Amino acid sequence: MLHSTNGIVFHSLKYSETSIIVKVYTELFGLQSYLIKGIRSSRSKIKAGLFQPLTLLDLVVYHKEKQSLQSVKEVHLAHPFKNIPFDIRKSAVAMFINELIYKAIREEEANPDLFVFLWQTCLLLDETDDSVSGFHIHFAIRLCEYLGILPQNNYSDSHRIFNLREGVFQPVVPGHPHYLDPENSRLFSRLLELCSTEPMKNGVTGIWQNGEIFPNAGSRNQFLDTILLYYRLHLPGFKGVQSHLILHDVMA
Repeated sequence: MLHSTNGIVFHSLKYSETSIIVKVYTELFGLQSYLIKGIRSSRSKIKAGLFQPLTLLDLVVYHKEKQSLQSVKEVHLAHPFKNIPFDIRKSAVAMFINELIYKAIREEEANPDLFVFLWQTCLLLDETDDSVSGFHIHFAIRLCEYLGILPQNNYSDSHRIFNLREGVFQPVVPGHPHYLDPENSRLFSRLLELCSTEPMKNGVTGIWQNGEIFPNAGSRNQFLDTILLYYRLHLPGFKGVQSHLILHDVMA
């Protein structure tokens, strides 16, 4: 049966001499794999460039329940990026976002709220004129909410140690190494507060670069590493990402 849906490209790989398999997060069906036949042929009506990571697409697809590999009838570009491909910082952030969602999201059913969040994130990253130095951290925190692993922000004078394994602030140091000291716990609580009260919009990343959260690039990198460790502790099968190392260099 044919369906029209929007989709966000996560990943593509060569399937044969002329075909590819593409992982697309769709509005109607969640994460799906599509076999695009003949796309590597010069006669193909569908261009391979449409399946670059994070590309926003309008799709007409064939969908069969419980089938692991679906097929596509039509593909059109929904929003051509104007800035991401030409801005090294935005490109680095986009690379990180793509790797994070590709490795973290496994839902093969529709999640409209998550889809809208990802779609709007891509548009904002492309269109914003503000600094994107904290964009990726804001995104990683907000994504936790949609994945069902958002830390509990119960920080207080008596709960000043963040336990990464439990996802809560507690009074004493736990019996394992995965925790933040009182000062970093305080900053992490403030970060959680900002991410919960401030939507991803123009201006929000500017708050963070004034020294309120990240006094320098090293502090920002440390918090990103902490968040990625949190992902590894709470998402089964999540083995981390590599693109954050590029971000560390680009944002320095």
